[in-house]
Amino acid sequence: MSSGFIKTSDGTEIFFKDWGPKDAQPIHFHHGWPLSSDDWDNQMLFFLANGYRVVAHDRRGHGRSSQVSTGNTIDQYAADASAVAEHLDLKNAIHIGHSTGGGEVARYVAKFGQPQGRVAKAVLVAAIPPLMVKTPGNPDGTPIEVFDGFRSALAANRSQFYLDVASGPFYGFNRPDAKVSQGIIQNWWRQGMMGGALAHYEGIKAFSETDQTDDLKAITVPTLVLQGDDDQVVPYKDAALLQAKLVKNSTLKIYPGFPHGMLTTHADTINPDLLAFVKG
Repeated sequence: MSSGFIKTSDGTEIFFKDWGPKDAQPIHFHHGWPLSSDDWDNQMLFFLANGYRVVAHDRRGHGRSSQVSTGNTIDQYAADASAVAEHLDLKNAIHIGHSTGGGEVARYVAKFGQPQGRVAKAVLVAAIPPLMVKTPGNPDGTPIEVFDGFRSALAANRSQFYLDVASGPFYGFNRPDAKVSQGIIQNWWRQGMMGGALAHYEGIKAFSETDQTDDLKAITVPTLVLQGDDDQVVPYKDAALLQAKLVKNSTLKIYPGFPHGMLTTHADTINPDLLAFVKG
């Protein structure tokens, strides 16, 4: 089946796509907050054309998956990803995660994928680990007030908030020389509004306050770490640079001037780099 739903142990229905030859090496994509598997359309078509089996799922409370009121945590996100991988019996898989999806990948690989022997490689793209929020132990993190602002804006007018994020910092469209795409903005908004307000509200805590230092230290498979140095959502010095230090078998690439949503705006540059790592 090329798409469908699986039911997790707590009854949540998780939507997935599974395209390409079932005997080909699988690449499993993990999307960011508050989006859906549709955010990987470009990469899925690219890797499909290069002969791979491509899989992506909508996180619980996002996209077409159940709008649940429980389990909006990195731990549960990873368990759900594992349920998809087990249902499809993905082996020798490459797991690629963007933003919150990068946190999901780190927890999945450390807790499920490696112990089960299912993972060949991992890719963290503009990913949230090790920890986003500023704490005494993470003095360079983002102040909690920023995330409180996200919560207030989401609760007050989620639709407008999502338009503002997509037309501003996410893709760097607020930069003076930016080439703004209305289609990209509308697609981000569309994906966000498909999901559930409660899951998205609680997801802010999950992506900002979960310390994933131990997950990164536990990863042993070859890992590619990618981020733009003009990421206005996840500061690269507190993310990619630390990920590369903590993951033993990692390769780091920083793209000058690229935004948080660089997989969409700069797919022509990043897709070949992903392919080279997958093939290497």
